[in-house]
Amino acid sequence: MANELWNVLAELKGPKYRWVELTHELSPDTPHWYGFKPLEGTLLFDYLPGTPEDMAAPMRCIQYSVASQYGTHVDAPRHFHEHGRTMAQINANELVMPLVVIDKSAECAENPDFMLKIEDIQKWEDEYGQIPVGAFVAFRSDWYTKPNLDNPDENGQPHYPGWDVEAIRWLVENRSIGAIGHEPADTDPASVTTKPGAYPYPGEQYILAMDRFQIEVMRNLDQCPPTGGIIVCSFPKLRDGVGFPARCFAIVPNE
Repeated sequence: MANELWNVLAELKGPKYRWVELTHELSPDTPHWYGFKPLEGTLLFDYLPGTPEDMAAPMRCIQYSVASQYGTHVDAPRHFHEHGRTMAQINANELVMPLVVIDKSAECAENPDFMLKIEDIQKWEDEYGQIPVGAFVAFRSDWYTKPNLDNPDENGQPHYPGWDVEAIRWLVENRSIGAIGHEPADTDPASVTTKPGAYPYPGEQYILAMDRFQIEVMRNLDQCPPTGGIIVCSFPKLRDGVGFPARCFAIVPNE
């Protein structure tokens, strides 16, 4: 019994399972929301030949500047709600969840303004079974392959898919999910976020108000099965943190 967890880990790293990277590499070129500056790095110390004397050290150290919602990132409830939980208040046992992947990539390829609705979730359940309590529900659109997440048309109008707020509400109220994730930089589709005179982020506002976190700008969901996997979401325990670049990966059956 003392080594039971070690045996579980050895099995997970064995041939029966695959580990899928769900995170974009972090760099100035990382896909990110258009309103943020690219990541910047300032070299503080360096060990390479030719280093200025005031920087010479037996190590390299870089100071990074990056927006809290940059690249693949977590949104904590505090992101939209003043009294919501911060990143530091999210418990460690909330970071590992059953992974559910709802594939609407074909629909998104045909209609870049696609909105995932309640009926799409119910059809998914008809085929794969009921979504488990505490699950991470990922909306697969294959949007991570786009060179520009905003996907603007000739007039500069963005076109990208997203969640219908009523679908998120249904998942929270009827399935008590733990979190959601998606590949675009917004929860809601561009047809909602750019709608004149309307509150632009109803889906994001709702999921964070329900004390759940979400992961945005995911990748490689096309390498994950609809059911049977688990997801690990890792990010700093940042005091008062509203969001930060995250490292997420899935462990899935190797079938």
